[in-house]
Amino acid sequence: MTAPKDFNDRMLSLGLARVSEAAAHASARLIGRGDEKAADQAAVNAMRDQLNMLDIKGVVVIGEGERDEAPMLFIGEEVGTGEGPEVDIALDPLEGTTLTAKDMPNALTVIAMAPRGTLLHAPDVYMDKLAVGPGYPKDVVSLDMSPSERVRALARARGCEDGDITVCILERPRHEEMIAEVRQTGAAIRLITDGDVAGVIHCAEAELTGIDMYMGSGGAPEGVLAAAALKCMGGQMWGRLVFRNDDERGRAKKAGITDLDRIYARDDLVTDDVIFAATGVTDGSIVAGVKREPGYLTTETILMRSKTGSVRRMTYRNPVK
Repeated sequence: MTAPKDFNDRMLSLGLARVSEAAAHASARLIGRGDEKAADQAAVNAMRDQLNMLDIKGVVVIGEGERDEAPMLFIGEEVGTGEGPEVDIALDPLEGTTLTAKDMPNALTVIAMAPRGTLLHAPDVYMDKLAVGPGYPKDVVSLDMSPSERVRALARARGCEDGDITVCILERPRHEEMIAEVRQTGAAIRLITDGDVAGVIHCAEAELTGIDMYMGSGGAPEGVLAAAALKCMGGQMWGRLVFRNDDERGRAKKAGITDLDRIYARDDLVTDDVIFAATGVTDGSIVAGVKREPGYLTTETILMRSKTGSVRRMTYRNPVK
């Protein structure tokens, strides 16, 4: 019996960047075309093709859906050449299908990789999320606080007024009461229409984005991807699964989750070293979108490693026929 191969995050990171770049190139042809499904499928096809070139024994733990719902990059699918380390893969081939179809900001291709068994197998349900950037005391805010209490606690930690805090929230009817309560504190709100992975990442670069905190419910799989990014960039995050019916509770149990009320900290969602890559499809506050010029496509990718805390931004100018 051979010993398991090490997770060499340094060597794998550039390969992961190529995976996200390929998905961005493929979906870029459908920016503004109004076809969400076609844009997503193009990204899926390209991402899968590139993943299968990597020397890994990969398993998709956050993907396009269960085996009977998605033909490719489904949860449980094995990817890679079968040679190399055993890894978990979390991915969203196109984070912001609506943003892409409508040519709106912050559509990304997103992927994370970690040693086998270290990414939470989050079911396809909602997750109540809360995130802040680096530099704050541990547990400076919590999911058990009300929205206004979170604003006040963060302002005290920053040494500023409540009105100096900016909160990012996904614009949905379910968040109307939260939005109203946050605004009563005097804090500003950056509303986003889609793409809450980007919303959480914004907290880690508050000096660039102006966003201090993210709160609200969104997809649990995206919560794991966001936690992977924050583990690389620094910052704190908490998540609690939200169930609307027995079918969703069943999904959680199928994924191996027994404590349905558990609050997951960032390092519960991602328990070991992780690498994360995201490439811009449309222009955004994290990375630039795909740029076309005669004979070329240019993309910008952010590539991060939690082991070193390194954050690399790369521009890739690729000749196209």
